[in-house]
Amino acid sequence: MLRIKKLDIFLAKQFGLLFAGTFFICQFVLMMQFLWRYVDDLIGKGIPMTALAQFFWYMGLMMVPQALPLAILLSSLITLGNLGESSELTAIKAAGISLLQALRSLIVITCIIMMASFYFENNLGPDANMKLSQLLISMKQKSPELEIPEGVFYDGIPNSNIYVQKKDLKSGKLYGIMIYRMTQSYEDAAIILADSGMMQSTAEKKHLILKLWSGEWFENMRSDELGNSAAVPYRRETFTYKKIVLDFDGDFNLTDAAALSNNAQGKSLAKIRNDLDSINLVYDSIGRNYLRDLNMLYYNIPHTERRDSLKALQLAYTQGYNIDSIFGKLSTEQKQQTVASALAKAQNEMSDLEFKSLLTSDGDKNIRRHRIEMVNKFTVALSCLIFFFIGAPLGAIIRKGGLGVPVIISVLVFIIYYILDNSGFRMAREGIWAIWFGKGLAPGVLTPIAIFVTYKANKDSVVFNVDVYRNLLMKALGLRLKRHIPSKEVIIEEPNYQADALQLQKISQQIAEYNTVHRLKKAPNPIRVFFKYKPDHAIEMINEELEKIIENLANTKDQQILRYINQYPIMAVKAHTRPFEKKWKNIIAAIIIPAGLFFYMRMWRFRLRLLRDLKITSKTNEQVIARIQEM
Repeated sequence: MLRIKKLDIFLAKQFGLLFAGTFFICQFVLMMQFLWRYVDDLIGKGIPMTALAQFFWYMGLMMVPQALPLAILLSSLITLGNLGESSELTAIKAAGISLLQALRSLIVITCIIMMASFYFENNLGPDANMKLSQLLISMKQKSPELEIPEGVFYDGIPNSNIYVQKKDLKSGKLYGIMIYRMTQSYEDAAIILADSGMMQSTAEKKHLILKLWSGEWFENMRSDELGNSAAVPYRRETFTYKKIVLDFDGDFNLTDAAALSNNAQGKSLAKIRNDLDSINLVYDSIGRNYLRDLNMLYYNIPHTERRDSLKALQLAYTQGYNIDSIFGKLSTEQKQQTVASALAKAQNEMSDLEFKSLLTSDGDKNIRRHRIEMVNKFTVALSCLIFFFIGAPLGAIIRKGGLGVPVIISVLVFIIYYILDNSGFRMAREGIWAIWFGKGLAPGVLTPIAIFVTYKANKDSVVFNVDVYRNLLMKALGLRLKRHIPSKEVIIEEPNYQADALQLQKISQQIAEYNTVHRLKKAPNPIRVFFKYKPDHAIEMINEELEKIIENLANTKDQQILRYINQYPIMAVKAHTRPFEKKWKNIIAAIIIPAGLFFYMRMWRFRLRLLRDLKITSKTNEQVIARIQEM
């Protein structure tokens, strides 16, 4: 039977408090990022506070599933980091409790949050997304002077079509204006051209004032004012400045939600499945109709004229007629008519196929959007669990609490997830990748990472220990480590100075003999380096004896001797003989010429460095011996 222990309650409290705080922080950041995209649609349009309150409320509901994974990642990192930094995690492991056993309460909480995320994404999220989209469209239509696009006719104003060549967003000025006004009929049509202009709403939000500069006005006059006439007269006016008042209801009204029926993000899982069946049925019927038209066009018998043409063409080929020669016998006028007729038929067929392809491609995109959203509801919820098994083990390994390192790691992980998920979504939406691959890219990449860090944390691995990688890098590059021996406040046993001095004299003699025999300045023999190397036991023994003396002299109270022994270099006693410990690695390095040349030069460098270290050691030996004699 599963019992709730004090450790489970303790970790749940620690995690719960941090999760509540980080969730609101993540929610605020995501809402600000979303708000920044639509800030131009909200400012300066006279939108009522009730509409703004609804906008923020629905935006907050829609951002909950996105904020939950990031909050779990950050809170789990901080929780385990705080436990590791205060040595509480060490005490838990010392009690015989593994990391996964300690995290069982947090795993249960994360699973509950994951189910809550799915509920939000499937039940509350679609309604919030639909309402938010409806509000955004209504806000964009609230003040049309900021929404008139460049280079496109805008029909958002009743009885008018406005074309603007260019607009200045800072000053609100419009350039290259063309206005088509239609009221009752063609007889009332008017065309207004202007070099520049400005548009703004009146105080009561019932009209638009359009100020125009340097333009012309063309307008049809009413025929009943001039009697019955077959022709419709018109007037032309040239102006330098003109003010026009347009009827426009600027009150905030929600647009019809029927225009958002194809919004897949505004549908629940059951609704998506039901609509997918309907969409597939509709486009399957369209495809069957297109196939039937194609068969009728090329293969069906009722088209007698086309059938006779095909038979005549087949007969011409079977009897050896040359179409080019027949075409060459035609007159110039007949050739032109034949080519024009064939070209017209081909263009008609191409136009028909292009129209059909547009319709079918739109259907494919609509189907893909619905399927992507269906998968997205599961992947967003699953990301909560994935982020927990990344954040908690990383916090246990790094053991850094607070908001410093955890925030940096959380941002990096979330950026990787966002890039992968967004790239997969775009590729799947365009049909370049399969939907399961595009939406499964981010979970597929992060799941192995979560398994890896969880395994390493459970095994107390030092995979993220910075010192290990620093020492490995310094060793690979041949960088020197400095010796640091601090003075001891309490000394139990004084060093034997006389014995150490005699041993240092002996080491100096061994160093002199070693330099004479090995001649470290000389370039090493490549055959001995890669194929027939021998270990250098002499320098290993010298280094071993020297380290014993240094360890003994580290107990001294004399600061001068302590300063001298810190001058002893840390010698590399194997790197000057061969690149690797194992023989087969050296052989492979020799076969790969660029790598072999690099390792050969590196080993020669270590020989020269060893020669320099031996000279420094001999000189330091003399200084230590002289100081001991003074004492």
